[in-house]
This record gives sequence, C-alpha cells and structure tokens, in this order.
Amino acid sequence: MGRYRVSMDIGGTFTDVVAYREDAGTYAAGKSSTTPHDLTEGVFAALAQVVEDVPEIGFFVHGTTVGLNAFLQRRGERVLLLATKGVGDTYQIARGNRTKLYELHYRKPAPLVPRRDTIEIGGRLDWAGEELTPLDVEAVREAARRANSEAFGAVAVCFLFSYLNPAHELHAEELLREELGDLPISLSHRVAAEWREYERTSTAVLDAYTGPAVRGYLERLEHQLDERGLNAPLHVMQSSGGVVTVRSARERPVQTLLSGPVGGSMGLAALARLLDRPNLIGIDMGGTSFDVSLVINGRPEITTETSLEGLPLLMPIVNIHTVGAGGGSLAYEEGGGLRVGPQSAGADPGPVCYGRGGTQPTVTDANLVLGRIDSESFAGGRMSLDTAAAASAIAGLARMFSLEPLELAEGILDVINAKMAQAIRTLTVAQGIEPRDFAIVAFGGAGPMHAAFLAEELEIGVVIVPRFPGAFSAWGMLETDLRRDFSRSFYAKAAAADLTSLAEIFSSLEADGRVALAAEGVAAEATRIERSLDMRYVAQEYTLTIQAGDPRADGFVEQIAQRFHEAHDARYGHSNPGAPVEFVTARTTLLGELGRAAPEQVEPGESEYGRRREAVFGRQSRDTVVVSRGDLAEALSGPAIVDEQTATTVVPPGWTLRLGALGTLHLTSSGEDS
Repeated sequence: MGRYRVSMDIGGTFTDVVAYREDAGTYAAGKSSTTPHDLTEGVFAALAQVVEDVPEIGFFVHGTTVGLNAFLQRRGERVLLLATKGVGDTYQIARGNRTKLYELHYRKPAPLVPRRDTIEIGGRLDWAGEELTPLDVEAVREAARRANSEAFGAVAVCFLFSYLNPAHELHAEELLREELGDLPISLSHRVAAEWREYERTSTAVLDAYTGPAVRGYLERLEHQLDERGLNAPLHVMQSSGGVVTVRSARERPVQTLLSGPVGGSMGLAALARLLDRPNLIGIDMGGTSFDVSLVINGRPEITTETSLEGLPLLMPIVNIHTVGAGGGSLAYEEGGGLRVGPQSAGADPGPVCYGRGGTQPTVTDANLVLGRIDSESFAGGRMSLDTAAAASAIAGLARMFSLEPLELAEGILDVINAKMAQAIRTLTVAQGIEPRDFAIVAFGGAGPMHAAFLAEELEIGVVIVPRFPGAFSAWGMLETDLRRDFSRSFYAKAAAADLTSLAEIFSSLEADGRVALAAEGVAAEATRIERSLDMRYVAQEYTLTIQAGDPRADGFVEQIAQRFHEAHDARYGHSNPGAPVEFVTARTTLLGELGRAAPEQVEPGESEYGRRREAVFGRQSRDTVVVSRGDLAEALSGPAIVDEQTATTVVPPGWTLRLGALGTLHLTSSGEDS
C-alpha cells in the first residue's frame, strides 16, 4: 500500500502536483514549468518535488489539457466522416441560429472536417430504430480504402438514429477494422447516445480529432510511470467532474477535454462542504486563461452539453466559462487603445521578466513592476524574475500612450480585471444570479493577486484563498469520485408517459453502470446512483436536467414537474406551472468512492511581520507589509502581500485578511462579515 495520494494538473504555463501523505496526514505541493515539447518532462519534474519514490504512490489522478490544446491550436488528426446517405451535409450546415447578432461579418465556426472528407453510406433506420435499408457494406469498405490511401488519422461514424439502434455503426466498425487495423474509430452512439444529429456528429468528430493526441500522451505517461515502479492504477479527470481509469480515458478521450479546469470546480465543491459556504464563485487564473465556475447550494453546475469555439459537444460537463486572461496575457496597442489578451506569452517564451526571450509586456510584468510580486521568491524561489527587463518593456509601451510606466502598469491590470469581471457576470448576472450572494474563491497562480479587485468591481465582500492556490485544481482532483454517465432517449409528454418503461430504462442504465464501475475496480458497496431526466415545456427546443427518483413511486410526475417549474424559474426568471411538460432523455450517473484525504488543520505562524516593501495601489506608492503564508497568525489590514510557493495574495487598502482553521485565507472588505 502506497503512502501517498497524488494528483497532477498540467496548465498552459505550469504543471502542478499535490501529494497527501496518508501516514502523516500532511499535504505538499510542487510546481514546474510545463514542457510543451514533451509534457511528461514537466510532470516528473513536479512529481519529484513532493514524492521521494514513485512506488510509494497508492493513488494517482491526472488532469490533462492535451486534447483541448490540440483542438484550440488545430493540431488534431485529419478525420474521415461517415454519414448516412442523403444527410451528408448535416455537419456543414450546422445550426441556423446566429450567436453574435450585431457582428456584421459574422461567420459560422469552421467545421473540423471539410465536406470533401465526408462520405455518405447507404443504409437507413427509421425514427424508432428499425432498419429500413441494410448497411451498404461495399461503401464502407471503399471509405476504408480511401482512409488508408490518403493517410487519414481517424474515422468518425455518425448514422441516423444510431442512438436508438447502434447496429449499423457497430457493423461499420467491424468492416473498418478489417481494412484499417488499429486506426482510431469514433462511433457517435458511444460518445453521445442522444438525439440531435448535428450535435452528435460534432461530438463524434471532436472525439476522433483529438483522440489520438490524448491516447498517445496517456500511453507515454503510463509507460514511464510503470518504468518508475508505479503500482497503483492511473486515473484521469473527466470534464464531468469525476475520474476514470486511464483505460477508459483512452476509450473516450473527448471526455477529458476540460479535465484540468474541472479539477478546480471539484475543489470548489469540496471547499463549500468543509467551510459550510454553499454558494461560491471559483476563479482560476493561470498563465494563459481565466476560468469561472459556480457552486450553488453546495453542488457544482453540471450541464449536459456545451460548445467549444462554437462547435457543440453532447456530454456531461461542469459549466466553466473561460476567457483568454492570465498572467501571460500580452498588453499591446490596437486602434489607439490599450488591449490585454487573449494572446498569451504562454510557457515559452513567457513574460518578459522570465528572461526566456519574451519582449511584449504581460500582466505578470505589470504586477512585478508595481511591487506586487517579489522577484526573488516567485514560484517558491525557483525562479528569479528580471524586474529591469519588465520595467523596460512596460516603459516602451507607456511611451506609445504618453503615460508614466506605473500608470500604464496599473492600466494593464485595470483592463484585465474588467475583462475577468465580465466573465464572472456571464455565469451570474446574465443567468439571473446575484454575485453579491456569493464569496469568491481565488486560485491558480495569479488568481489571488487579482481577486480582491474583482470583488470590488462586483460588490462582493468576501474572498477566500485556499491552501496551495496555484495547485488547487490538482487538490480538487483528490476530492472527487470515479464517475460514469449513461443516457437513453425517452421522449414522452409527462402526463402520458409510460412510467413502467421509464423505470426499466433506469434499471437497464444502472445495470450497465454497475458493470462499468466493477471493471474500474469499484466495489458495489462503494457505489451510489443518481437519476435525472432532461425536461422541457412542450414545443420548446432546449431542456433542463432535473433530479429524478423512482418513476413507480406515487406522485412521481407531479413532483418532478414541480421541480422542473422551480428550476425553470431559477434559470430563466419565469415559469408556467399550467403548461404541459415532456421528458426527452433519461440519465443515470454512477459514482464510485475512491477514498478522500482528510483536511489538515493548520497552526498559526509567527505574529511579527518585519518585511515591508513599496507597492503601488491607486497610482500611489504605499508602504506594504510582506509576509510568508506560513508565518501568518493575527489579522492583517491592507495593503499587504502574502507570498507562498504556488501563488501571491494581494490585500489592497480597505481589505482585511485573517487565517482560517484549514489554512484558508479570508479577505474581507470594510464592513463585511467573513
């Protein structure tokens, strides 16, 4: 049995690791620069900081953005798409709705598969899944020969009504395997067994497009861990907020697209439980991006569909809103105005102050010039920052605006803070949620530096900074369960639904789930089950997912309809209890407990804070207290700066900081109760 429970998160700039030593009940965090040329280098550099010997690891979970990066950078495989004859244009036509009403030059997102790489295959099922025309075997073989001759990297198969009857897709897979061997094949009914042809096709294509990169990386990582003596199974974070074994992750790589950011959302839910604060806004600011997520009434927001750069995905996914705003976001002049992001210096070359060849000023450079970052203690002292180079870059841009360098530096932060505050409003105000009813939880390497300023703009009075904020997403992965999701279409008006059939569907999905969890090594007694139904008002298009009980119980329809009306009112600000509702999709989620690390009580440190330095706030240089997080004891009034290995927390004037029992930092504005 290993001594350590380990989690790891690879970000665009840094790779973070958290290790819990079970025999001592203590946590440790490590950080290394992400190594884009070979991500495993950064993984093992970070791991070596917290674990002496790999064989001592008893539990290992990993979040990766390999698939997401392949998609965002358009470095995925060339995909051949097989579609039902007569509807081969579905993926190209997409949806007719215009998502940006006032953009004069709006264009629909470019599909990942051009029309010339879509092949129509004969064979047809009807609306009930019954075969009308047999599958055209020769057409499938001809498609396989083309995939082979033109060196396609993957094949996606999406036939009409395959979510009801997968027979044609399975037969096509057999034929493709005979011709193509181990070439990756994505079947739409496996990645998204749901209605909506375009969305299901898009999901299958994304799985095929990113899958080879994810599988290749996971195979390399697993092989190197095996060579180092890892005896525990490797788990991978899913976009749904649960984990699976690496074998399942390779089978469904699309499920890992947002596995890195989702770790922070799971940590947010765990923190809500530990601190008894049911409503939290999580902000994760790293080197490249800014992610916002919510915990409402103690539960993370999980949706059944999302979109990436306008391309839809059908799968359970934690609702995270991401914008290009991070410590590495570039500041530049455009059209006579100051712009910050979304372009980023990333890990290589990084901000100017890293000394790796960067020349454009970034958010990190601005924080350094303003005195909010210590050039010697950054990243636990493993990096020494070049303040003079950052100041020179800031000054060069300032001259373009006829500003003093410090004015421009604060201007850079004002612009990026406004951009991040708007991202928070997108998940709160835009959905009828009052942000003032929440506390902000700030994590990521740069989140605690900006959190208080965001809170001021949103009139939020409390900011919480967890332990190891730069590695909080990794910590959150230790707080989750193994999760498998199953769904099946069940289209019926609620008042006339065959509840016996619905109960049988739930039972069948549950049986499939128990088999899947058993294959993942989860004992039956460690399994819990959640049922839900996608519902909508009759004649509406989109649905809400509502928790469901036993359909055979008395009053089932009335109770779930009432929950739907309440959810609709909370989400959209109105409901119509007199209108008929209908069921669309039945869902079953199975969660397997993998154990959790116990929270560590943190003792206060020394109360004498002797270090001070000048830092700029409100265009004025102020004498500022500087303290290491481990030395915190009594409350501090701003301006103050808290240094630690994975982040820097800035306490502006007008804010007070105190240390919580679990080592959390609680920042409160004047007049607010923490």
